[in-house]
Amino acid sequence: MEDEFSAFVAERAHALLRTAYALTGDRHAAEDLVQSALAKAFARWRRIEEPEPYLRRMIYHDFVSAWRSPRRRNEVSVPVLPDRAGGRPVDADTELRLLLRDALRQLPPRQRAVVILRYFEDLTVDETAEVLACRPGTVASQASRALTKLRQLVPQLDWSNDLVGGRP
Repeated sequence: MEDEFSAFVAERAHALLRTAYALTGDRHAAEDLVQSALAKAFARWRRIEEPEPYLRRMIYHDFVSAWRSPRRRNEVSVPVLPDRAGGRPVDADTELRLLLRDALRQLPPRQRAVVILRYFEDLTVDETAEVLACRPGTVASQASRALTKLRQLVPQLDWSNDLVGGRP
């Protein structure tokens, strides 16, 4: 059992960390989410039939639950990005990624989770609803609200290519 778990962690931990980072926007918080999910999964490893979807669901639920907790950490936004190391100029793509990352952080946790699942993980509405334990209509409405907010926060992005409900 331990060898099987270790092999899974070696093979899939990076993908789980990438997803957690997309949710949190913070490497340390992402590592904490993944570590917590792996610790919980290890205790139940023999009973888990499909480990990756199970762990992803745990990561999303723990992320949303942490924001409901009265002990949640407050993020501090700054109006100006700090200087870059070495004074190197930032290219336009990097600047847009940073703007999008900051905009994602401003979304409520449920909306952020929906955006990550739908557009980063490329899940369907039904698959997203299953992961978040909600109805497909909730996923659709949360995605719509989130994309509206993101369009307001990052108008510089070319939003003509996003597919919401199959519409360009």
